[in-house]
Amino acid sequence: MDKAEKDYILEDIMKEYGNELVRLAFSYVKDVEIAKDLVQNSFIKCYNHLESFRHDAQMKTWLYRITINECKDYLKSWNYKKVLVKDFINETTKSIFPSTEKVVMENMKNELIKDTIFSLPKIYREVVYLYYYESLKVEEIASVLDISINTVKTRLRRAKQRLEPMLKEAVSHER
Repeated sequence: MDKAEKDYILEDIMKEYGNELVRLAFSYVKDVEIAKDLVQNSFIKCYNHLESFRHDAQMKTWLYRITINECKDYLKSWNYKKVLVKDFINETTKSIFPSTEKVVMENMKNELIKDTIFSLPKIYREVVYLYYYESLKVEEIASVLDISINTVKTRLRRAKQRLEPMLKEAVSHER
């Protein structure tokens, strides 16, 4: 595979999966700029290893795996321990200019749900994110996270069990 062909393939991959990977990385690091940097690193790794891609899995699954590994490496890094993580709700509420009371209430509800999901332990948060926000199948999640299908199912079930009382409590405090 020559350089021009690799460049062309990478450009297509970036267009098709760039936004999804940024959302995925954001679910780990909760900072848009850091997420973009991690995805950029993922694309560099993809480019460098494009010839070794075996097509055993889908390109999407392979890219998710690379991105998740980048995120996990970042979260283990010394740099991460020095950086203050921005509060997700504060960031999103700054950009909201509500036009009606209904829109405001809906946004607050959505933010509350996201905040509650992000408060889950990482093993539950990642399967919930991949299943509900990225619409991956259980089999794809198992492949991306390198865990068994039954483990994915168990984590999803346990996450739902944890979320239900948390959401009920959060909603009751909002009223």
